[in-house]
Amino acid sequence: MRRWLQPTPAWALAFCLAGLVTASAEETYPTRPIRFIVPFPPGGSSDVVARLVQPLVEKQLGQPVVVDNRSGAGGVIGLDVVAKAAPDGYTIGLGAAGALAVNVSMNEKMPYDPQKDLAPVTRLAETPFILAAANSSTETSLREVIARAKNQPDSLSIGYAGNGTAMHLTAQLFNHMAGTHIALVPYRGSGPVTADLLAGHIPLGITDIPSSLSLIKARQIKALAISSRKRYPLMPELPTFDETGVPRFESIGWFGIVAPKGTPPAVIAELNAAFVAALKDPELRDRILALGADPTPSTPAEFAAFIASEIVKWKQVVAVSAAKEN
Repeated sequence: MRRWLQPTPAWALAFCLAGLVTASAEETYPTRPIRFIVPFPPGGSSDVVARLVQPLVEKQLGQPVVVDNRSGAGGVIGLDVVAKAAPDGYTIGLGAAGALAVNVSMNEKMPYDPQKDLAPVTRLAETPFILAAANSSTETSLREVIARAKNQPDSLSIGYAGNGTAMHLTAQLFNHMAGTHIALVPYRGSGPVTADLLAGHIPLGITDIPSSLSLIKARQIKALAISSRKRYPLMPELPTFDETGVPRFESIGWFGIVAPKGTPPAVIAELNAAFVAALKDPELRDRILALGADPTPSTPAEFAAFIASEIVKWKQVVAVSAAKEN
């Protein structure tokens, strides 16, 4: 008795073909340029490090990696573009502490959920912050800033790189722990903050080392204190907040690479391998360290766990600093 084969339904064929196409895309990824969204304007620490890493990542992947600056809302605008992009590996983004951890506690109307809508690729680097002053400012130390803020209310202001950033929380935490009420002025990134310090348009600013180190060394702006618990090797003469009037103060900024949630694991692994290889390159590592940032490559799982822990940490900081009020 002859046995006839039943015809395969069209939907099953389509499903199989789609699977083959997906598998093929993952195996050959990447086959075209990759858009790399940096959610801050040129000149800030994240932009500088991104552009240093970019050529080596291009070499690893064999495709152009095009930096696209999408600044605003402390990095949220740029990462929202990443979160809503197709999960195919051709749009990635640089996420900083603010947009990945701080804003969860500060902004109840976040356009995306950092843990549900973004896929961690790797940590990239971390850097402490500096309280810097314009050369036109008469203050030469953190203690003098605190004294003036208490004796002459409303006579000072501090610029920072946008609401919801780690620099915002650093400024808020300083006010809280020092018992001052210095006005805080948001900018669209750390680059514009240092530019206005240089021009003397604002007396004080919370900046990061990569965007301010060259100006400090050239004595075009003044560094008053650093936010790490210990003094920083590149600037051993610069005292910490803890040493100069704000005991137990510490705040560190960080950033890493993310992709849209749903990006295939094989593609995430390919991106991770490319960025980690770049960060382990001795010459690039030395260049990043010379800027004042520490390379921090990781696995996707390690970065996911780190983001989760930072959300808890910054939630506590927001609670004690009343950052939502500003």
